[in-house]
Amino acid sequence: MNRLKEKYLQEVVPAMQQKFNYDNVMEIPKLVKVVINIGMGEAIGNPKSMEGAVADLKKITGQKPVITKAKKSVAAFKVREGMPIGVKVTLRAERMFDFTDKLFNIALPRVRDFRGVSDKSFDGRGNYTMGLKEQLMFPEIDYDKIDKLRGMDIVFVTTAKTDEEAKALLSFMGMPFTDR
Repeated sequence: MNRLKEKYLQEVVPAMQQKFNYDNVMEIPKLVKVVINIGMGEAIGNPKSMEGAVADLKKITGQKPVITKAKKSVAAFKVREGMPIGVKVTLRAERMFDFTDKLFNIALPRVRDFRGVSDKSFDGRGNYTMGLKEQLMFPEIDYDKIDKLRGMDIVFVTTAKTDEEAKALLSFMGMPFTDR
């Protein structure tokens, strides 16, 4: 069993039940999925750049990414409907816990001058979104073999009803929020 999943079952569930006084164990919020997205604006002019993003995301997550396509044509951005404009992966179950554990304990501490992630990025419904500026913080990515630095958005989707519950859940799981 994954280390983070074990921690969730043994430490996080009792801590959440104690903090919020839930009557039923099924009321305790859970992490449902983690969605990682890389927007590829440069794919319009250079379709080959999509292959590098797919390879990087596959190395980081261990799952094949889906290429996202434009839903509408936007003349100002030179985008037509159906053009590939990004890649994304939705992680659930074991892969979700593996990625989350790796992000909290290996990747984020490797960032220079890292003081924690902001606690202002909740959406009001218990989901948390964070952005990363580059993919180099992950140990699977070799600096010499990347073609371009790419940022990514990571969304943690929970069953929490409020941001306070979601923050407590992610904190107990090990997310390093800032102390400010």
